[in-house]
Amino acid sequence: MSQLPSQSVSTRVMMCAPTFYGLEYEINPWMRLENRPDTALAMRQWDNLFHVLNMEAGADISLIPQVEGCPDMVFTANAGLTKGDCALLASFRHPQRALEEPYFAEWFTQQGYTVHTPPEGCKFEGEGDALFAGPNLLAGYLKRSDICSHRWMADILSTTVLSLELADDRWYHLDTCLLPLDQHRVAFYPGAFDEYAQTVIRHHYETIEVELEEALRFACNAVVAGNTVVLPTGCPHFETELRNCGFTPLAVDMSEFLKSGGAAKCLTLLLN
Repeated sequence: MSQLPSQSVSTRVMMCAPTFYGLEYEINPWMRLENRPDTALAMRQWDNLFHVLNMEAGADISLIPQVEGCPDMVFTANAGLTKGDCALLASFRHPQRALEEPYFAEWFTQQGYTVHTPPEGCKFEGEGDALFAGPNLLAGYLKRSDICSHRWMADILSTTVLSLELADDRWYHLDTCLLPLDQHRVAFYPGAFDEYAQTVIRHHYETIEVELEEALRFACNAVVAGNTVVLPTGCPHFETELRNCGFTPLAVDMSEFLKSGGAAKCLTLLLN
C-alpha cells in the first residue's frame, strides 16, 4: 500500500461564500432553470463544508468575496491553478463565467502570486481541468479547457502533463470524474474518459474505479486533506473503498450545488 500523507500537513484552500449564488443560465448538462437551488439551504451546506474542512479535516481556508452578477464564482476550483508562487489564471469558455477572471486575478496578486494568463484564444478552466497527482499534472480537455493549455502549463511549471480526453458531457471538468488521493493512487470514473485516457490513468497510478451511480453523485468531486477525504453524500461504495485504503471519508450534503454541476471540490481551490 502507498504511504499516506501525514494528517499534520495542512491543506490550504481558497473558498468563496455563496452570497450571490444562484442558477441564472445553463452552461452544463446539470443546470436546469426549472430546478433552481434553494439559496438558503446552499448557504447552510457551504457553511457545513467550510466547518468540516477547517475543523475536522484541518484545512487552512482563505476567502474571496463573491461579486454580484457572478453566481458561479463560488466554484473557486475553476479560478486557476497554483504551484509555488505561480498562479495560472483561468480563461473561461463561457462569457457568463469570464466575468470572474479579473476578480480572481486581483486576489492572486494580492496574495503574492505571480499571475500567468493563457495564450490568446486558449481556454483553460483552472483546477477544474488540472490536478496534480504525484510528479505529474493530470489535465482534462475537450469540454471546457483546450489542449493548447497543456503545453502552456508544462512550460511555466516545468511539469510533466498527462493529457486526458473527456468523453461524456456530464463530466465536463476533470475534477468531476477524477480524484488524486496520494502520490500513487487516484479514484476515477472510467466512463468519463476515452479509452486512451483510461489506459494512461491505469498505467501511471493505482486506481479506485468509481461506479456509475456514485459518479453521478459526483463521488470524485471531493477534497483530500491528509488522510481525510471530504466527499458528497450518497456514495457508500466509494466510502468503503476509501476506508480500505486507509482514508477517513467525511460525507457532506451538496444537493444545492449539484444542481449547478458542482460539489465539494468545485467549491475549493487548492493552494499548492
